[in-house]
Order: sequence, then C-alpha cells, then structure tokens
Amino acid sequence: MCGIVGYIGRREATPILIQGLKRLEYRGYDSFGIATVGSSIEVFKKQGRISESEAGAVSLAGCIGIGHTRWATHGEPNDINAHPHIDCRGGVAVVHNGVIENFTELKRQLIERGHTFRSDTDTEVIAHLIEEHHHGDLLEAVRATVPHLRGSYALLAVAAHDRRIVAARDCSPLVLGIGDSELFAASDMTPLLDHTERVVFLEDGDIADISADGVEIYHQGEKVQRPVELIDWCVEDARKGGFAHYMLKEIFEQPQAFYETIRAGVDETVRNLVLSADEVTLVACGTSYHTALIFKYLAESLCRIPVRVELASEFKYYTPPISGLAVAVTQSGETADTIAALKMAKAHNCITLAITNVQGSTITRVTDGTLLMRAGPEIGVAATKSYIAQLAALMQLINIRCGGVFDEVLSHAHLAIGEVLMRDIQDAVALCRGAEHIFFVGRGPFYPVSLEGALKMKEISYVHAEGYAAGELKHGPFALLTPVTPVVAICPPGSTYGVMVSNIKEIKARRAPIIALGVDGDSELAEIVDIFIPLPDTHLLVQVLTSSVVLQLLAYRTACALQRDIDRPRNLAKSVTVE
Repeated sequence: MCGIVGYIGRREATPILIQGLKRLEYRGYDSFGIATVGSSIEVFKKQGRISESEAGAVSLAGCIGIGHTRWATHGEPNDINAHPHIDCRGGVAVVHNGVIENFTELKRQLIERGHTFRSDTDTEVIAHLIEEHHHGDLLEAVRATVPHLRGSYALLAVAAHDRRIVAARDCSPLVLGIGDSELFAASDMTPLLDHTERVVFLEDGDIADISADGVEIYHQGEKVQRPVELIDWCVEDARKGGFAHYMLKEIFEQPQAFYETIRAGVDETVRNLVLSADEVTLVACGTSYHTALIFKYLAESLCRIPVRVELASEFKYYTPPISGLAVAVTQSGETADTIAALKMAKAHNCITLAITNVQGSTITRVTDGTLLMRAGPEIGVAATKSYIAQLAALMQLINIRCGGVFDEVLSHAHLAIGEVLMRDIQDAVALCRGAEHIFFVGRGPFYPVSLEGALKMKEISYVHAEGYAAGELKHGPFALLTPVTPVVAICPPGSTYGVMVSNIKEIKARRAPIIALGVDGDSELAEIVDIFIPLPDTHLLVQVLTSSVVLQLLAYRTACALQRDIDRPRNLAKSVTVE
C-alpha cells in the first residue's frame, strides 16, 4: 500500500522522484523519502506530506534514484521508519512495498551476525541481507536475498558505485516505464504518465536489472522477455483540472466513466463465460464488495441465477463449497485479499473472471477472462468513479444473461447520472455535519447502496455511519435513534415502496430526522420526511446509480463543511496490497 518510484537516465533524479511520489501519495502518506546515487548514496526522508518537506530533498544529486511514500505496517510513522532504508555501511538503499512476514526471525539472525538496526520496520532486513550478499554486483546480491523473504514485496535497490537499479516483485505490483534513454519504475502507472506511454508489467518472481542501457528481466535465474504495452491513460486524467479535490473531479467524471465502460462492450470470451455459468460467486473487498452485493440482488431478481458474494479477506481462510464462475472485483487489480481469494477459487476448479480498472494488473494475469472498467486513473482514496464503472461492468453481465433487454437503459444511464450531479443537497449537508452518528437504510439493491453511502461518509467526513437493510433497524438499532441521529432513506418506487414508507414512519416516531431519496414528484414521501432529495423517475438499474451518486456528494459536501482532508483520509490508502 506504499508507493515506490525509481529513475535512471540522463536527467537529475530528484525532481522526477518528487513529482512521481506526489502522484503516488494516495497510496500512502505518513512519510516519504528519496535516495540518489552520485559519488555516494545520499538519503533524505521525513515524516509527513511531501509538499511540507520536499525542499529538504532538492540538494540530493545524481541521475539514479529511488523514492517512497509510506503507509505504515511495521513501526509508527516517523523520520527513522520512513524509507529508504540503508545497510550498516550506507552502501545499499532499499524501498519496499509489502510485508515481510518472517522479518522477526531474519532480524534476530542478522543482529546475531553483527548488524545494527535503526528502524522498527520489516523492510530494513532487506537492506542488511543485500549487504551480506553484495560483493560488487547488486543484481547477484538481490538474487541471493529474495529467497530468504517470506511474504509480499515490490522493492527497488541501489548501491554506491553501481550504475543500476535492481527491482524485484512477488505478490505486490511493480511496473517499469520505458522512456527515451531513461527508465522508470513505480508501484502503478500514475507516475509514468508524465514521461512515457510504454510500460512493462513485472510478474511474481521477476527480478529486473535496470540500467541506462535498458532493462533485463530474470525469472528463476533465466532471462525472460515481458511484453512492452501501451497505456491509454493520459496525464491530464491524473490532474485535478480546476476542481477543489480529486474526489469531486472523479464524482463529476462518473457519467463519462459509465458511458465509456458500457460503450467498450464485452468480448466473446467474457460473454461465453457469463452465459455458460450455472451459478456465480463474487469475491471483493470494501466498495467493490458493495457493488458485488448490488449485482447479487439485481442478477437474482432479473436473471434468476444463483449468486453468492464473499468478502475476499475471509474467503482465503473460510472457503465455502463453490463451483461455476468466480468473479473477482477489484479497482486496482492488485488487492492482495482478492487475488488470494481468486487463486483459492481456481484451486476449486472454478472458471474465473476479473473486473478491474487496470490493464496488465496482477489479477488480469491469473484469470480465464477479464472485463476492463474504463474509469481511467482514480486518485482520490475514496472510490467514486471506479464504483460506477464497476456497476457498469456488472450491469453488462446482467444484460448479457437477460438477452440484451437493457441495452437502451444502459446506453442512456449516464444522462441521469449527470442530472443528479446538479442536485441541491445543502439542507442535508447541514443536518449531517452536526451529527455524531448517521444511519443509511434501503431495501433490495438499495441496501448495499446504503452500505456504500455509509462507507463514504465514514471514510472522508469521519462521522460514524452505518448502513442497514431498512427492516433491520427495529431489531436493535432503534435504541440508538435520537432527535440528533439523522437517517438517510432510499425510497424509490417498486415492490418495497410501501414497506419502506412504513419503516420511515417508524423511524419518524422515534423523532429521528430523515433525509429521503425518492423520485421527483413523490409528494407522499416528501410530506413525511424532513429533507427530500428528488431523483429522476427511471429504471431500477439507473436508480441504483443516481442514488449512489447523491450519497457520494452528501459525504463529500459534509466532509468539506467539516474541513476534512478529503483526498487523503487518515489511516487509509488507495490500493490495499497487503493483508
């Protein structure tokens, strides 16, 4: 979940590394650091944001360097625990994303052999192991080191008097960028967009020898070729474009993200996988789990196909009996728990499908088929346009199973999404900003929409929020309702409208203020609630989308009113690549 970046070429490394780390700050931001190779290894690292301390790094000279922005796993955030980490003699520097599970044992052995540790991190053992194996050839030292590591890693290493960067990965993402007489390495593609569109995705077990002359990749001791791929993201996609926050920009990009995902369609491989499935199991985490739950409600009611949804973090340890098609849903394609769950599904002889936003990501290389979302880079930690693009992809699967009956609905859904972006929700924001607790409720597919609305509110406003199936409040949570506990209810027309209205009246009887989302012109609902937010009167599939977008805006506006750090919520990182 940390961000790593490396550069070797004809330019000074430090400005490029700083720019790249700023692009990666959404992956981790409790501290940052840079090491460059000139006449010696120079290191600057500091707790806090890059923008607060980058001036301290500008004196680092050299055309070779590595950098890191951290999300802590071992050791509290401070200057000492920040990466890069060096060996005893200061001749080797390492940056690392992942978790070394056997670091305690390795650290004890290294101390017994006379090594001195400065930090509390697991990463520092890598630097000392490389030191032990380094006899003038950094590539051979890294090759000798990685067999000792148990866990996950994407690492970059440099050594004094060695004009190269050595990269290695296992269960953690690492991509190389091929420029004009210069090469780049990073945790994902965003730092590369300023410099090149040609990338190489390293695979688990790869070790790359990166020099000014090019890159050589080794796997299990043998030289291998990895394809150079062209990425279709542009640098402007990763900039704010005049918006106050990335999250707001990405909320407003949702009509386009939905439209582009629908327009791209589904290839024959994926279509055949979906049509031949007798049952479907989805594995996912966080927001992706909520989109999977929405798919379950819609697919079972519209397509009459059995669907089960499992938390990927639980699936690895409590794998249920499964068969048929297993679908992994992950924005980054690098979510460690989801990849592990998918591998378990393959071990149970399931056919596998990935839904992801990143071409060439790890998950795309271990599945039988891939359905790419077309959201483009998402920088804000809280998922917005990737959520909508996931729903676009999943709704296409439903449409395939239903013989294309929703072609017209899906082709115009982006227009309704754009319409609700203009809704006035200031009264609802004023109510939520003063609350300590908020409940979100819905029925059917709007129950997981409520879960996602509560998650967004928690993530960026830090207001405690919970999502519930509307009928469940009376089975305990009613005890928490007070005149200062708002309830956000999603109440569109349909088979559950009457019972939702009854639930709302029960909540109102407990004097809790109610914010309701319903269709425009629903005077009955507007009369019984405190704040009514009208939505377009559209198809069920589109109502899921429009209600979701309004809840994103409610969370965003509430967080703004509370002056939160919206794009970098505390303790969170964008891509969860560790368990």
